[in-house]
Formats: sequence, C-alpha cells, structure tokens
Amino acid sequence: MSRYDAVLLDAFGTLITIDEPFTRLRRSVRRHLGVEVTAAAAEAAFRTEMTYYADHCHEGSDARTLAALRERCAAVILAELGIEADPGLAAALLIDAIAFRAYDDAAPLLAGLAGAGVGVAVVSNWDCSLPEALAAAGITVEHVVASGSAGSSKPDPRIFRVALDALGVDPGRALHVGDTEETDGVGARAAGIDVRIVDRGGGAGGPDTITALTDVLDLL
Repeated sequence: MSRYDAVLLDAFGTLITIDEPFTRLRRSVRRHLGVEVTAAAAEAAFRTEMTYYADHCHEGSDARTLAALRERCAAVILAELGIEADPGLAAALLIDAIAFRAYDDAAPLLAGLAGAGVGVAVVSNWDCSLPEALAAAGITVEHVVASGSAGSSKPDPRIFRVALDALGVDPGRALHVGDTEETDGVGARAAGIDVRIVDRGGGAGGPDTITALTDVLDLL
C-alpha cells in the first residue's frame, strides 16, 4: 500500500514557471506600443507586477473580476515603465508577455502518481484561470483548487480542505508539495497534511526538503 492516498501540488514554482518573462515583456511592449524598454526596466516592472498579483490573485474569481485584475496588473507594469496606454491594450500586452512551461520533473511525477493509483490535486494561490494556465504548460489534473475560486488563500488551511474533500481523502493520508514554507508548509501542516518543500537548487536543506518532484515517488 502507498503511504499516501493523495498528493497535493502547488502550481507556480512547483509544477510550472514563466518562460523568459522579461524578454517576452520587452518584445510585447515593442509589438503593442512600439516602445523599447531596457532589460533591467522590464525585469523590475515584471517583478513588481508579480508581487501585486500574489497579493490580489484571489480577486480573480470569474471572467469579469479576472479581466479587471489583469487590467490592474498591466497598469502596474506600465506605471513602472513610465508608459501610458489604454487599459484593454495594456492587459493584452501583459497576456502576450506570459507563457507558462512545466518543470522537467513535473511529468514524471504525475505519471508515477497515476501509476501508483495516488490521487492528485493542484492547490495554488491563483485566479480562476489556473486550469487554463496548467493546460498551456501541458499539465492536466482533474482536481484544481485556486484561491480565486475556493474563497481562501494559502496559508489558510481551508483551501487544502477543499482539495481533500474533492478527493475524498483524510488529511493524515495526504502529502502537499510546494516551494514556499510560509504558505505551503504552514498552511498544509495547519490542515493536518504532511509537507515537502521542493528546492531544486538544494540550498535550503532540512528534513522536509526535496530537490526534485520525483523524490516524492520514493515517499509512497
């Protein structure tokens, strides 16, 4: 028997990342606005937007609120770059600049979990478009719980319980894997779920740290 009946997985920084965001942002600004920005300016603007999005992603709960969230995020980038543009055009510019890709160890993990008959859910602080973002990166998971749809955000343990209820699994038979102790670790433990933090660089250490998602398969 497997030690776990289900594995919950964070999305950004765990399963997927953004492909060349600073380069893509520069290219998108050039394409949509005809403006050249430096690599340093693009990076600074994108990082500022990422911080804003992390604090507000739960506000994108449906198509209307998601569109409004994207316009605000785009406005943050343009303000950082000192550029004025129509909000709708700015949002299109931002969408054009973002492309998600899966980490190399994501597919082997998901295949291994499927082969072992272990349930899987993605639990992430994200807007309601998370299933589409995962699919764009080539990841298909039946159960996807985003803070924009669940009504709570990590580290609130309630978002983990939504996933457990969907899977029909008790907390003590589940493992959560994420990349951030402050949200993934704290929240999952508060819900009674075992935790592993993925640190692909191997610098963090600690008993609950793994260096690749496929390490999870050894825990089953």
